[in-house]
Amino acid sequence: MRIAMISEQASPLTTLDADDADGQGTHVAELAAELVGQGHDVRVYTRRDSPARPDTVTAAAGYQVRHVPAGPARPLPTDDLLPYAGEFGRWLAGQWRDGAWRPDVAHAHFWMSGLASVHAGRRAGVPVVLTYHSLGTAQRRERAGRDTGPPGRIGYERALGRAVDLVVVQCQEEVGELIRLGVPRSQLALVPSGVNEQLFHPEGPVAPRDPARPRVLTAGRWAENSGVQDVVRAMAAVPGAECVVLGERVGDRSAADGFARRLDALARSCGVADRVRLVDAVPREELAAWYRSADVLVAAPRHAPFGLTALEGMACGVPVIGTNVGGIADSVVDGLTGDLVPPRDPRALGLAIRRLLGDNVRRFAYATAALDRIRSRYSWQRCAEQLGVLYEAVTTAARPVSASAAA
Repeated sequence: MRIAMISEQASPLTTLDADDADGQGTHVAELAAELVGQGHDVRVYTRRDSPARPDTVTAAAGYQVRHVPAGPARPLPTDDLLPYAGEFGRWLAGQWRDGAWRPDVAHAHFWMSGLASVHAGRRAGVPVVLTYHSLGTAQRRERAGRDTGPPGRIGYERALGRAVDLVVVQCQEEVGELIRLGVPRSQLALVPSGVNEQLFHPEGPVAPRDPARPRVLTAGRWAENSGVQDVVRAMAAVPGAECVVLGERVGDRSAADGFARRLDALARSCGVADRVRLVDAVPREELAAWYRSADVLVAAPRHAPFGLTALEGMACGVPVIGTNVGGIADSVVDGLTGDLVPPRDPRALGLAIRRLLGDNVRRFAYATAALDRIRSRYSWQRCAEQLGVLYEAVTTAARPVSASAAA
């Protein structure tokens, strides 16, 4: 099957970029690679953000990346890309109608990619599947009512949910969010994303640590909604343990640096500065060694469409304590593969960490069950197979009946 993936603002070649919603670039790269491995012909379309970018690149995994000339050839914040969605869509339509390669299905990632894909799909006769990755309604709620993104984002998301052939959601929370938004339940299919089991697994190098001191590890961006502040506050209830915070300084460097300084100040005010260590810009290929070094991984975001960090830790055989939000609420089975706590509740988080660090049997049981859950439910192979079935269904539904068949 010929599959077009549209990821306007998050290139699979530069994963985890400035506005990458919960690892969208990583998601697209790893999904495309698995689909190619299963015999599909995949092309990924992303915006050309540099005049030095070649028009076409073939990734090591065998899928092709096309750089679309939409808007200025320089990096732009995601919120500034909406004016170029039409230009992106017109370019796609021209390629699909007039070029030698026309996809059987287009899978759009993020709502702006959805706008471009619907525009192109209707003109070229290509069915469109959409994954939002992040919803404006959820972000507005998490940010205490402040609007996020370009004006009209939520209206666009509502209209897109009805216009595309299928919406692929990543967690149960998103299903409810979209139904409340007015998207019919019949338009939704739940397919959990995968985790890279070649990169994240229990065996392998372990980052250095003090064996005499329990290690709590958390990973996230230097940003308010990461929940890292709640983990630092929680450490006051976990005497004797160290907390390692793996951070990503992406996007606005000055804002990220300011957040790191506030974390330092918060640790001092909580009396835990000597037990909190900030580690900046760990390469993705080194993350597994850090996960394996931890006694407990804490994933405490206030909003998590998918919850990639929790899955990566589970795949490394590490027990997880997570906030009861989004994808984490689906992947971490409370009391079986880990513990769930309310978001924005450092006291509950501290109690959960202290209890789990004090129970070696429970930690081992959680880690074992978590690893089994990853292998049975969250492999990229399973994700790609489920999506392949859905792609086939929408292409069959969209295929016109021939005159001979109608007769």
